[in-house]
Amino acid sequence: MKNITKYLLLLPLLISTGFAQQVKQSIAVEPGVSFALATSRSASISNIQYQLHFNIPAEQTALIHSTESIDFKLNKIDQLQIDFKQNTDHLKTISVNGEATAISFKDEHILIEPQYLKLGNNHIEIAFIAGNESLNRNKDFLYALFVPDHARTVFPCFDQPDLKANFLLSLTVPIDWKVMANAVKKDSLLQANTITYHFKNSDKLPTYLFSFTAGRYTFINKKMKDRNMEFLHRETDSAKIKLSVDSVFVAHRDAIDFLEDWTAIKFPFQKVGFVGVPDFQFGGMEHPGEVQYKASALFLDQGATKDQFISRSNLISHETAHMWFGDLVTMKWFNDVWMKEVFANFMADKVTEKLMGKSTFDLKFLQDHYPAAYGVDRTLGANPIRQQLDNLQEAGSMYGNIIYHKAPIMMRQLELLMGKADFQKGIREYLKKYAYSNATWNDLITILSKYTKSDLYSWNKVWVNEPGRPIFSYDIKYDGDKISDLSLNQTGETGGQRVWPQSFTIKLVYPIYNKVLTVNAKTAKTIITEAKGLAKPQYILFNANGAGYGLFPIDQLMVADVYNITDPLERASAYINCYENMLSGKSFKPYELLVVLLKGITVDKNEMNLRLLTGYITNIYWTFLKAEKRESINVLMEKTIWKALDEEKQANNKKILFNAYQNIYQSADAAKRMYGIWFKQSAPEGIKLSEDDYSSLALTLALKTDTTNTILKEQLSRTKNEDRKNRLIYLMPALSLDVKERDNFFNSLKDRKNRQKEAWVATALAYLHHPVRQATSAKYLGESLDLLTEIQKTGDIFFPQSWLAAVFSGYNSEKAYAVVQEFLKSHPGYSPKLKDKILQTTDNLRRAQQIMH
Repeated sequence: MKNITKYLLLLPLLISTGFAQQVKQSIAVEPGVSFALATSRSASISNIQYQLHFNIPAEQTALIHSTESIDFKLNKIDQLQIDFKQNTDHLKTISVNGEATAISFKDEHILIEPQYLKLGNNHIEIAFIAGNESLNRNKDFLYALFVPDHARTVFPCFDQPDLKANFLLSLTVPIDWKVMANAVKKDSLLQANTITYHFKNSDKLPTYLFSFTAGRYTFINKKMKDRNMEFLHRETDSAKIKLSVDSVFVAHRDAIDFLEDWTAIKFPFQKVGFVGVPDFQFGGMEHPGEVQYKASALFLDQGATKDQFISRSNLISHETAHMWFGDLVTMKWFNDVWMKEVFANFMADKVTEKLMGKSTFDLKFLQDHYPAAYGVDRTLGANPIRQQLDNLQEAGSMYGNIIYHKAPIMMRQLELLMGKADFQKGIREYLKKYAYSNATWNDLITILSKYTKSDLYSWNKVWVNEPGRPIFSYDIKYDGDKISDLSLNQTGETGGQRVWPQSFTIKLVYPIYNKVLTVNAKTAKTIITEAKGLAKPQYILFNANGAGYGLFPIDQLMVADVYNITDPLERASAYINCYENMLSGKSFKPYELLVVLLKGITVDKNEMNLRLLTGYITNIYWTFLKAEKRESINVLMEKTIWKALDEEKQANNKKILFNAYQNIYQSADAAKRMYGIWFKQSAPEGIKLSEDDYSSLALTLALKTDTTNTILKEQLSRTKNEDRKNRLIYLMPALSLDVKERDNFFNSLKDRKNRQKEAWVATALAYLHHPVRQATSAKYLGESLDLLTEIQKTGDIFFPQSWLAAVFSGYNSEKAYAVVQEFLKSHPGYSPKLKDKILQTTDNLRRAQQIMH
């Protein structure tokens, strides 16, 4: 009652004096978090402590009544902006330093006027309704996911990475719910139908790393080498649980051990905890003490391939590496978000190398990173690794395959340039100097420069600050049957004399021996002096070790001999370069390369290479062949893949071939075969199919049939796990035989509430726009582009990219390309970053107009 009286007395005074309007605002109030606002706040605010309580009802749509206090120190008094991206009605009361104040709210910010503030310590209390957008509320669980700037959608805060704070959290939840957060649970208070959990004060974190989850979970606690670890999950498949749980704990232990040793810094946070989230938006998110993972990536069964097990280990290592790279030392501004991702990927690969050997590491590194990086860097929308960012509301557009895949390649080249020992010394100094604080890429370059004589600033300019990749060509001259001169030349893909300093190998192949030469390409023209005087080779394999980045020449005699190359890494490098040359309109037409690669699935027995080959084959088949060409080769492809599957001895390889067959089959005989496998739940000999596999097969059967069937309803009745059942229910309208039902489904996506499960949306759109359905789905293309701006504003960081990819990746028609061109032409002032996303995801569509036959 006392606070209400103060508020009533104060309100007329504010109105009569107009004090709030008279204060000169040094920083403009605008939506999002501008760089100017972030810079100003970081210079004046310190020692932040949040205390938050969320009262979470069991009912998914019920309001979450919440309270908060923010303690902080000010060294300068000015109008204070607190970020809160909700409507004013979400704010109930505010008091500043013990005095109730009127709620002043504008453009996603609570405004606190200078007369309420003081130099030194300040205390603000806020009662509010928490926003739902980033709490990811489901029927009986929720999880907070705030990266990059979504904390402000849930609670008032200073939502920028360089204002790290401690968080003292309490949660009131239904009595049968489990909880997990960044900090250790301190105690709990049982009430009638609820329980309130109090957590200890967290370590110092930026707002995007503050997180919690609550719901009907299974809780597992294990001690690994004297370190307690907690695991929450919702999996119900006993086989997956038995096969996966121990492995997940061990993978975390191994990753922590490696990283503690490599960084010379002990695990930097108070607890180790992780949660498996059904249909999580990402592979994982690195909240200290509450790492969130996509459940399907953690829980594997006996039908999983070796590659899936390696990927799980790599994912866990990636998120664990973030504890040091991103969590302990955090970027100052999200233009350097790539720094945390490059180190997480780079260090995860090092864990893989230690656990699985150098040959597996090198092959996985090549296949994981190079095709994905090329997939952006070759496009008209290519972006540099380090980008400009004016407002955090656009930070989601910074994410993509350049920071996740080109950046690790760049970092590997940097390590080669510096030497492993000096590189490690520099990184250790960086982590020690900026622990529990923030740093920029320039801060790191300054430290690394102390450990090398190379000019890292010039190197940085082309690798980090500019987009694109080099195109290599070569000149070779002979004196009789001896090489008199061999040189490599590099230019930018879009022209110019840019040079990407890098190291890789080329291999001269002879009838009974080979010669490997190391290339240190530091200038536009690199003369390979070691080649002079060597015998004339049968052919040259360029970028033999797969370390080089760019488009390399293809020797046609190499193509004829590629399956006789004994090293799986060299074959993979050749496959990638052949595909990239096809896309560039060099060396191959799509059909020609398809025939070459189709042979490979019968002879290349390396699991990772087989996955690469089948991926390229299915992509060429659907994207770069006209319908009539597909029809002419379909039966041959079906027979070749099934014969290879039948003759294959390794279970993992058989599974990869089965998935490829499922992807490309179109004939009636093949459909009958696949229906029989699904209906009888009888996998081909030597293959183990899980419930997920049969569900995927049911969706494919429904997609490729044009007759009324009950396949999906039957699959639904077979599905026992509630989360997987809900996913199938969501997807069913997108696969309906009724065009009107598919229309209704697409139209429903215009309402945000129907886009909450982003992984489901992307899957549904991929089925909706599959080539066999494009005759009725092409009409959605224009509206899909129209929705992109809202998708970016309301979705998580990868959603704009996954939305576009799901919509456009299956198209190759002139009409579809015309829709894209018309959209870009009619929106001249369109967001540059979103325009780049469109250009990136429609690059194959553009190239199809030039090379498809």
